[in-house]
Amino acid sequence: MNKEKVRIVNGTAGKAVEAFLRRCAFDARAEDAAEEVLADIRARGDNAVCMWAKRFDGTPLVPGELRVQRAEIVKARKQVSNAFRRAAGEAVRRIVAFSKAGMKKDWRMKTPRGGMLGERFIPLDRVGVYVPGGAAPLASTALMTATLAKVAGVRDIAACTPCGRDGKVNPYLLFALEAAGATEIYRVGGIQAIGMMAYGTRTVRRVQKIVGPGGTYVTAAKRQVYGDVALDLVAGPSEIAVLADKTADARYVAADLLSQAEHGTGWEKALFVTPSAGQARAVRAELNRQAGSLSREKAVRKVMRRGMLIVVVRSVGEGIELCNRFAPEHLELIIRDAGKWLGKVRCAGAVFAGEWSPESAGDFVAGPSHVLPTGGSAAMFSGLTTDDFRRRSSFIAFTKKDLRETLPVIEEFGRVEGLDAHVRSAQVRFEKK
Repeated sequence: MNKEKVRIVNGTAGKAVEAFLRRCAFDARAEDAAEEVLADIRARGDNAVCMWAKRFDGTPLVPGELRVQRAEIVKARKQVSNAFRRAAGEAVRRIVAFSKAGMKKDWRMKTPRGGMLGERFIPLDRVGVYVPGGAAPLASTALMTATLAKVAGVRDIAACTPCGRDGKVNPYLLFALEAAGATEIYRVGGIQAIGMMAYGTRTVRRVQKIVGPGGTYVTAAKRQVYGDVALDLVAGPSEIAVLADKTADARYVAADLLSQAEHGTGWEKALFVTPSAGQARAVRAELNRQAGSLSREKAVRKVMRRGMLIVVVRSVGEGIELCNRFAPEHLELIIRDAGKWLGKVRCAGAVFAGEWSPESAGDFVAGPSHVLPTGGSAAMFSGLTTDDFRRRSSFIAFTKKDLRETLPVIEEFGRVEGLDAHVRSAQVRFEKK
């Protein structure tokens, strides 16, 4: 096994740092493949879904087998350990509590002349949830997506996840999807799952919105169906940045960096930033030591070679700015007075403050969804929330006095924009019959 050392660089302006920051969120090959597959699914529906599932995943499915039947879900319940039942239950309770606390509330305000303005938040009718399952059965992702939709009040929650070559879905994943509130489960993954949910087939009714993470091919497919459906965010290969000073335990830092390197796509990113050269060397040594004990060492070493960087900066403040430029999916602050630095973080999907807040707590149980923006898109997008499953409608309830008071404003805008019908629709209400 190649155990070459992770690079350590000094300063934030070198070529190595710039190259690391300029990662691309999209893959041209994946975009081309998604275009071909999506066009075929749009034209041939279920038959195309089955053909591409066999070609990509080796699963010999037929249209009548795409949906997971009730008997299989019931069987999965019996196969799941009691320990996992308890773990899933605890995670769901915490996710629900956080989701409810963060939901926007309907509100209203009075107008100057006795009317009313406000906003209402209405759940979507039908959504699609994508849960990766190729490299690992991501039961936690089922909870971090479908649970939010259920809390939001979505009636129909269709979930797609890949099955094995034997056509079966991991029982722990099935259990988690049911616990989270999925009302339909399909044994389909990849581009074909996105196309199936976006366009609809004889087996699957189209959804209004698709949420959930995935690799480069799923991300490409989601980008191309935008407009046919609404989307959540860009959620591709995992990434983490850790900012730690000399007070941090190097074992913790290394373990947290490796936690995101084990997902298996090979495109994961891990950035360690520190104002201590000694800490940089200590963490590098720990990375090599700990990697050798992991069950996915091969995948981890691949990321260590091409997707991991250690940067020594002059101060914690400079380190924060570098992390903002990186705009990571996950950002850990293992520094003295971590809470005081939170206000300086501008671009991160989720922030973990202090040595007792490892990223894995966010992945599995803390409460906020772990579906977060990647590839630098945390500078523009936010993580998944309950409100992503709701529509916002504003309302205006003017009185006659409100309209009369604002009529001169309507008339002036109509004149400037040449929209006399707009003006007429207000004026006519004050004309005698």
